[in-house]
Amino acid sequence: MNAPRVTAVWTDFGGVLTPPIAETMQKFCARMDIDAHALLTVIGEVTESFGTSDYMEPIDTPMVTEAEWLARIGALLRERYGVDRRITTLADDWFEDRETNLAWVEQLTALRARGVFVGMLSNMVPTWDGHWRRMVDPDALFDDVVMSFEVGARKPQARMFELAARRAGVPAERCVLVDDNEGNCEGARAAGWHAIHFRDTAGAAAELARLVGSPTEAVR
Repeated sequence: MNAPRVTAVWTDFGGVLTPPIAETMQKFCARMDIDAHALLTVIGEVTESFGTSDYMEPIDTPMVTEAEWLARIGALLRERYGVDRRITTLADDWFEDRETNLAWVEQLTALRARGVFVGMLSNMVPTWDGHWRRMVDPDALFDDVVMSFEVGARKPQARMFELAARRAGVPAERCVLVDDNEGNCEGARAAGWHAIHFRDTAGAAAELARLVGSPTEAVR
């Protein structure tokens, strides 16, 4: 018996609808004149103080405000490396010159035009909300948007996927997550979803076509 066809596609934002996170980090550090190794080292130490190894978890659920998180990072940069950067938000510089993956937008738009449910499932920082919305039009592109800071859960937690499936109105086996983070993909699979580890648009589109089926097939 064939597996149920996917009828709900949930895409990540950073690293899928944008360039790779590592590329964005390199540009950010160059713009701020901060050594990337030093920055990642102190971010890791601050992250561990919240009982996690995921750099973004403290601020995208959130456990702490971005301003307080950055204040702790800034203090360690001054103490350990003599770098004085008093940053109150990452958003302005993080999103500066960040390009939208228009080829992926086209893929999602085509799927939605066929009647496939298309949503965005993101671990998002509250203060970044307005910035990503300037890169893509959520009303035109998505049927729904589920963000960690709004719902109090985050990928790869099972609650995030359970909520998204309910919002799409379909069972888990009809959902697919497209994400650049393999850990998030593993979480989706553990929740009964399909998952595509995004490496490039062409590869992800080919995998989606296999899961969703041909344009002539009804999806709802």
